[in-house]
Amino acid sequence: MDFDFFFQQLINGITLGGVYALIALGYTMVYGIIQLINFAHGEFFAAGGYMGVILISYLASQGLHPYACLAISLVLSMGYCALLAMAVEQLAYKPLRQASRLAALLSALGMSIFLQNGLMLTQGVYDRAYPTEITSGGFEVGAVSVSYMQIFIVALTAVLLVGLNLLVFRTRIGRAMRATAQDKVMSALVGINSNRIIAITFAVGAGLAAAAGIMVGLYYGSVNYTMGFVPGIKAFAAAVLGGIGNITGALVGGLIIGMVEIFAAGYISGEYKDVFAFIILIGVLYFKPTGIMGENVDDTRV
Repeated sequence: MDFDFFFQQLINGITLGGVYALIALGYTMVYGIIQLINFAHGEFFAAGGYMGVILISYLASQGLHPYACLAISLVLSMGYCALLAMAVEQLAYKPLRQASRLAALLSALGMSIFLQNGLMLTQGVYDRAYPTEITSGGFEVGAVSVSYMQIFIVALTAVLLVGLNLLVFRTRIGRAMRATAQDKVMSALVGINSNRIIAITFAVGAGLAAAAGIMVGLYYGSVNYTMGFVPGIKAFAAAVLGGIGNITGALVGGLIIGMVEIFAAGYISGEYKDVFAFIILIGVLYFKPTGIMGENVDDTRV
């Protein structure tokens, strides 16, 4: 067995899995609050990638240091997508909150198509490239190559995940989220504004997806208007695989999907990497429909 190749794929899998985990968290948080599969979530990921390249290119043209450009663009892109998600929730989901789940699902699919076509009309059909001076550089440990961008992606993912856990389990907003997820009627009786909490949940999930969009744009060097579809579906698969509604499950599921995709591409065939990820998902759902972490029904559900 080629251990150098194995460890190289392991590093690549952790990098990709972290990205999927960030996107999956948005799915699982929204589902935990209002039991809605937000299929427009992948478009927040794409919008974050586009906003990142626009802001980085502009700030770089003003003479700012590349890392300052990245930091400012990351914060502003996350804020932009958070506001976009809140607007989508108000327009497409809030009016249907008392309607059937099918109506909300169709609204989510329609909003996904609307946002994707909006990106196409405003940004064009061609890829937009990220500046290369930010993504260059790395080092080698034996025959294993580690890029600075991979380290940045893993580190930022870890920071965002820690920040999310602190928000959910250490703040009043987090307690309100958990209370709303458990029982909306009782939470309203104790003074929690469920509409505000739902909007904040959408905003937090979209902000994480925007960060993932910038990471992917930096890692692969470009973004395009369809980039949210496939990663969005895989992140949804990761959320279901880990146990939809469970934050830890979304993290575990994202890492598994990323690992499976990378190792399947390296050891079997890059043409079928997506197939193996969904085979794992189908197998888990067949034998354990609630996902790896199980259905979360206590106060860790969000």
